[in-house]
Amino acid sequence: MIDLPQASWTYLELVRKRAEDYGERIFANFTDGQTLTFLEFENATNDMASALADIGVGPGDRVAAMMFNSKEFLLAMLSTHKRGAIFVPINTELKGAFLEHQIRNIEPKVVFVSDDLRPAFDTINVADIEIETSVSVEGNGVPLPGTTGILFANLLDTAARDGDVRPATPRDICMIMFTSGTTGPSKGTLMPHAHCLLFGYGSGRALSMSPDDKMFICMPFFHAMGLMLQLTSCLMYGSSAHVIRRFSATTWLDEIRESEATLTYGLGVIPEFIFRQPPTSRDKEHKLRTMLAVPIGEDWGEAFEERFGLRLMQAYGMTECNIPAYGNLDDPIMAGCAGYLEDDFFEVRIVDTDTDEPVVQGDIGEIVVRPKQPACFMAGYYRMPERTVEAWRNMWFHTGDAGLFDDKGRLFFIDRIKDCIRRRGENISAFEVEQVINNHPDVAESCVIGVRDEDAGGEEEVKACIVSIDNALDYTSILDWCVTRMPRYAVPRYIEYVHELDKTPTGKLRKQALRDAGITADTWDRNSIGYVVPR
Repeated sequence: MIDLPQASWTYLELVRKRAEDYGERIFANFTDGQTLTFLEFENATNDMASALADIGVGPGDRVAAMMFNSKEFLLAMLSTHKRGAIFVPINTELKGAFLEHQIRNIEPKVVFVSDDLRPAFDTINVADIEIETSVSVEGNGVPLPGTTGILFANLLDTAARDGDVRPATPRDICMIMFTSGTTGPSKGTLMPHAHCLLFGYGSGRALSMSPDDKMFICMPFFHAMGLMLQLTSCLMYGSSAHVIRRFSATTWLDEIRESEATLTYGLGVIPEFIFRQPPTSRDKEHKLRTMLAVPIGEDWGEAFEERFGLRLMQAYGMTECNIPAYGNLDDPIMAGCAGYLEDDFFEVRIVDTDTDEPVVQGDIGEIVVRPKQPACFMAGYYRMPERTVEAWRNMWFHTGDAGLFDDKGRLFFIDRIKDCIRRRGENISAFEVEQVINNHPDVAESCVIGVRDEDAGGEEEVKACIVSIDNALDYTSILDWCVTRMPRYAVPRYIEYVHELDKTPTGKLRKQALRDAGITADTWDRNSIGYVVPR
């Protein structure tokens, strides 16, 4: 049972309560050797809130953070909340137009940035945006152009003052998390406190978490799974966390053993990558009991459980609508089975994509969701009212995902309806990749799609179909162009030269035929020449 009433669901009250309950007990340890106790989390962020007040951060201001998983990330987040400001975690892979769009959208007053991520800001032009302060997380960091530079350590030197911590309510927006756009650029999801805490409450309840558990976190904090389903669940249930900087399939099991973790999560192909590692006689020598994984393939799921001696659980959700369904550990593994509804918080329907009318049980339609509880859902897209209206139709949030209910009331995810590509756990906006490719001097236009990769659990690889200006195309030149202007995971693996692209009478690309064709004899694979996209 959670000892925090829903009427008090804010990060401020949650951390205060856990500091009171557990004091100097370790809340999180990190691979750089740092630790964070429950009490330190409370006290240090009170101090930092006063430091942020000194540089003018107040209610409603946006504070961006482009940082790796770290103690500093968590301190920056909570101290921002304590000023009534809005914390905006930025994907550490972003650069070029992808990064510039998000910075322009939020117009942050302050940017926290890890020193080795500082060069990403050299790929964008935001001189017309009044970013007042940049905080270097480690080293002697160089300030972002036009900003006053501060070292992170100096923010901890300020003693907390009465009045610098601003009160919060469950409805207050504490975070903006960007999700990939479909027909446009990425959208900033407005996240109330209660919405964020519900991720942790629901996932912890599904996993039967307790203060005796330790969560192994290899998902990045800029992702809802890492920050809210995992880290926030530890806060909700008084558990501890072992946080690493980046997932590695080759070291995963050793890190699990060392951490003595009892729970972990794996998104996308992470579990399958682990499963593909050579078996050893020590595969069951760990303390893990459950791994929440999305998705799970029937062809390897049961074998994974048997090999590692733990249970897998699935779920369904989105940053916007939380997690309305979790699996049941008593059910067999079934591909796409998200499990049973969290019907004390959500209503879910499967509707016809043309009429929005509910379909017959067992038929496939679009998954639509709406909340039963206040503030336990996104509050819209930041500065994108038209996208908010588009997502909400007939009083339901339209996920853009296809699914069905079986005769036991279990929700199954079938596929995406929206034009969004899923690769290595990242949602990739085809629109944003197309915009970068279309700016190449030899490109007339492009169409970007996802093509199935059966060797990676059926996830997708990025394919670009390109019309050139002069009827010729240098594939390597296209890749080099992309590498410097987009995240590594978004760079196309496949390229195909086409003479023209099929369009609707209104000029929209007809993509379904290209998806159906998949990899053809005319498709070029960057792996064929050993082209490696650098980190």
